Amino acid sequence: MTSADCIVIGGGFTGLAAALDLSERGRSVIVLEKDAALGGLAGTFRVGDTELEKFYHHWFTSDRHVAAIAAQIGRESNIVTRSSRTGMYYSGNFFRLSTPMDLLRFQAIPLASRIRTGLATLAIRRIKNWRSLEGVTAQDWLRSLFGRAATEVIWEPLLKGKFGRFAGEVSAVWFWNKLSLRGGSRGRGGTEMLAYYRGGFGALARHIGECVEQLGGAIHTGVAAKWVRTLDGGGVQVSTAEGALQARSVLITTPLPHAANLLEGAVSGSYLQSLRRIKYLANVCLVLEMDRSLSDVYWLNVNDPGFPFVGVIEQTNFESTQTYGGRHIVYLSKYLPEDDPLYAMDASQAFAFATPHLQRMFPKFDPGWVRACHVWRAQYAQPIVERHYSSLMPGFTTPLPNVFLATMAQVYPEDRGTNYAVREGRLAAEKIHAVLTAGED
Repeated sequence: MTSADCIVIGGGFTGLAAALDLSERGRSVIVLEKDAALGGLAGTFRVGDTELEKFYHHWFTSDRHVAAIAAQIGRESNIVTRSSRTGMYYSGNFFRLSTPMDLLRFQAIPLASRIRTGLATLAIRRIKNWRSLEGVTAQDWLRSLFGRAATEVIWEPLLKGKFGRFAGEVSAVWFWNKLSLRGGSRGRGGTEMLAYYRGGFGALARHIGECVEQLGGAIHTGVAAKWVRTLDGGGVQVSTAEGALQARSVLITTPLPHAANLLEGAVSGSYLQSLRRIKYLANVCLVLEMDRSLSDVYWLNVNDPGFPFVGVIEQTNFESTQTYGGRHIVYLSKYLPEDDPLYAMDASQAFAFATPHLQRMFPKFDPGWVRACHVWRAQYAQPIVERHYSSLMPGFTTPLPNVFLATMAQVYPEDRGTNYAVREGRLAAEKIHAVLTAGED
């Protein structure tokens, strides 16, 4: 039976960061990833001769953890930083919202509300005690800060577009983090600066995996863990379709419902119930390969309740069309429950569904511009951060000795993202190394 110091279940950035740091500490590591490639939600597919994320990805210039792991593997030269154009579609009009001056020109709300919005945004960046916000809903908090006009036009449509029927349950902490993070990535003149990994985030995941293997670790893709059990003589056993593996410790990085399934029968029902208590939304991304651009905006927030997607992200207004063989790349993103009909649509059905909405937003749009379309789904894309989420969130340890949990539902008060996945993976590696070392004394 194959044995290691640690088996990492999940080859996303949490698992990869943990595996890399453990390997650098001389620990033997096995990574199990059920998909054919590493990366998790940052997985990619081929467009021409390059890779493209199934779900749009970038990071902020304030995201130091993901930048640090690129440097750790000697790939910092792959990081490119550029200014981005952001905007909003509201009431049949497009508004540029990339700089403070854009906000002052935003005539969809009164001048007094624009000024209040700017001042409130600056004030949010100074909030450090996020725990004081845990018992407040995002809707109530936004209204108290920005006033009715700005909240109804700018913030509530985004909240409802993201969380749908759960919007009223979302904690102010979630929105505080979003606004605080974006404020920390502004360049001169207030323009937002974003970073990207040349070759795509899938390439970054692959490069980390290669470093793990060079350090003696083992990467198994296309291999799903079935269950996790502790052994009477010590150690932990992980069952897979290819046989059983044994280790001194296990790190589970999958979404919490999957973690509960892995631990079913080995821990108490109350613990499993606590894992399944966290609610998630799924995501659908319709990706269009086009022969021309829709607009000059990279990130277009849609504040129109009649438009079924929360955002229109034109990747090639950030990364050059030359990267994708001259194609213009557009993402249409929708967070939704799994029972939403859109979640079950194939690419052609999703495109047919989206077409009239695109034509309403972009009257010149012709479906003939689209050379190919793809649809990607993620079942557990967004944990729903309710009020007092810290009391619901599971901890790093589990009831099973030497079985640990580090998932995107546990990065709170931050929201899920590559940067925090890396951070949590590195913290997990530090703790696991300490546990293993203590056992050797």
